[in-house]
Amino acid sequence: MTHIDWQNLEGRYTYEEFRQLTDNLLAEGKTTGEDHSPAMINYTELNVVRMRRLDKRSRLTEESQTALAGIQRPMIWLSITEAWCGDAAQIIPVLQQMADEHPLIEQHLILRDEHLDIMDAFLTNGARSIPVTIVLDKETNEVLGHWGPRPSELQAQVMAAKAASIAAPTPEERREITAQSKVETQKWYARDKTRSTQNEMLQTVAALTTEE
Repeated sequence: MTHIDWQNLEGRYTYEEFRQLTDNLLAEGKTTGEDHSPAMINYTELNVVRMRRLDKRSRLTEESQTALAGIQRPMIWLSITEAWCGDAAQIIPVLQQMADEHPLIEQHLILRDEHLDIMDAFLTNGARSIPVTIVLDKETNEVLGHWGPRPSELQAQVMAAKAASIAAPTPEERREITAQSKVETQKWYARDKTRSTQNEMLQTVAALTTEE
């Protein structure tokens, strides 16, 4: 996929609109997508707390502010997400802070399961992993690059846990490994304090910081 007509995508949200959508769905006992099970609702409720916390407490590093100041090309950061996704709750608010910091950057959100054609062009090891943020030239709609679904160090940790789960001899052990991986993932984000997300996203756009 070389171009995305982001302006005409149905179901495109600003970060604020996405937060409101999530709140509205939770008030109805729902989340995004088709699975409204208690587990998915619980994940979504936890994510609202995480996003709220990051909105209030997360700060851009001096290095990130310097890198952002060098961007001279109008960009759209089109992030594929879902309200129940724990990684998205840790990443999307930070990307929004970066977008808010620079007048040439806009972040827009689309739901994975409503845009599988786009999702399937940006798979991770063949999987529909989210969040994925696609960097577009705002004027030409050209796809310049993408980043996600999570910082590289954490991705390696998650993939190792996935391999261990597949190799586990019993369903109970597989479930235990998967559950523990989710806990360790959130602990990793807490220790990292958004630094890796900031660094890796800005590294992705580093080659695009000057006008051609």
